[in-house]
Amino acid sequence: MLFSGFISCKAYDSDYGVYIGSNPEDIDPEFLPQTIVIDAQYFSADEIHSLKEEGHTVYTYINLGSIETFRDYYKQYESLTLGTYENWEDEKWVDVSDKNWQKFFSVKADELLAKGVDGFFVDNCDVYYNYQTEEIYNGVSEMLKDLKSKDTYVLINGGDTFVLEYLDRNGSLDDVLDGVNQESVYTSINWDDESFGVNDAEEREYFTNYLNRVMADGKDAYALEYATDRKIADKALEYAKEKGYGVYVSDSLELN
Repeated sequence: MLFSGFISCKAYDSDYGVYIGSNPEDIDPEFLPQTIVIDAQYFSADEIHSLKEEGHTVYTYINLGSIETFRDYYKQYESLTLGTYENWEDEKWVDVSDKNWQKFFSVKADELLAKGVDGFFVDNCDVYYNYQTEEIYNGVSEMLKDLKSKDTYVLINGGDTFVLEYLDRNGSLDDVLDGVNQESVYTSINWDDESFGVNDAEEREYFTNYLNRVMADGKDAYALEYATDRKIADKALEYAKEKGYGVYVSDSLELN
């Protein structure tokens, strides 16, 4: 599950922003950074074209490894679910090794590409973290390779366990992705009350090293941070700039 909101991108001088909770009427191109992530399911081809005409690179959210119970196709694939997503009771992990799910995902990707998006923001490759079997690893791999075969940009959100495993096995990420986005590198989320804080040094170091390995392979790296404290937000931005990856700071788990 991806969470998104924002602290004014102009105030934080960001060239990257995640707006997957926004409808077209919520977005003013004048105030958007150059690269944006939306959920193109809720945008028309004309609306996406207008964003691109304004100079924006537009990536769309797509869910690889889980399915929400409110989706109109949930019942069709309910038999493929593996377990409930922690902290999100209306979302379930899905068996990505199943050929029917892989075909559905590919068709959905084609529909979104037909709207004119520039690439994908792929969520929930962490299904491999939760179900570390060879079948799930191969399923994630094949689905990402299928996206890459469509001659489009592939940015995955999270999925560090899969990414590092793939890199160790193959020596390069070329076949499966162009970049990664990692949530909460510098900042942290307290799930008891959904408040935000600062990651402990060990956690921060792990994710920093992860992004470094991705960048060393010539791939893009971004972070999505969460903060309501302006000082913490500034620190997160400074940290990202120092380490060389892009960043977007959200002040909410949901974008209004």
